[in-house]
Amino acid sequence: MKSFKENEIVDYCINHSSVPSDVCTELEIYTKEKVSMSQMLIGKLEASTLGMMIKMLKAKRVLEFGTFTGYSALAMAEALPDDGEVITLDINPETVDIAKNFWSKSEAGRKITPLLGNAAELMDSIEGHFDFVFIDADKPGYESYLNFSLDRLNSGGAIVCDNMLWSGKVCNPEENDTDTNALRELNKNLKQRDDLYTTLLPIRDGMHVIMKS
Repeated sequence: MKSFKENEIVDYCINHSSVPSDVCTELEIYTKEKVSMSQMLIGKLEASTLGMMIKMLKAKRVLEFGTFTGYSALAMAEALPDDGEVITLDINPETVDIAKNFWSKSEAGRKITPLLGNAAELMDSIEGHFDFVFIDADKPGYESYLNFSLDRLNSGGAIVCDNMLWSGKVCNPEENDTDTNALRELNKNLKQRDDLYTTLLPIRDGMHVIMKS
């Protein structure tokens, strides 16, 4: 009996799931070919999972920490209704310009509002509440972004923190760099909070899904 490898299983899952548009695929290819640190892309299976969550929650307003080249923002915008909105924050003008270029090729791109600058400073300018939040920015800032998001989360909404397995480093006590320690500590703190219902999914690099109890 054949033993399937992990990448074969992931490919099978992608091939049997709803996935983002051709524009997203074009952006994914461009990022992998032209942009450094392209591994920061979330990928099709995670994008499909985010889209499913947004649709299940009937979300209309989404907040994203970490735009990069705009793949995740566009994938989430595609899952929103026509009057939906994604507000996405990032500090890098070069990658945000790439994002804007690809968003302009999609009807869903009009739902996206990018905010350029330091997320810790931009948070003060963000108004209103959100149905869904995706946190995928600087790892030491996750706890701050999460606390802000919890205060702004509508009833029945959800938050996803990305990269929470950090290539398995969070499982290895010998890994003690700043990013790993920040993510490991956040995973630990989330487990201990009885006011939240959380599930850490081994999709891509780890999606920690968080809802208020």
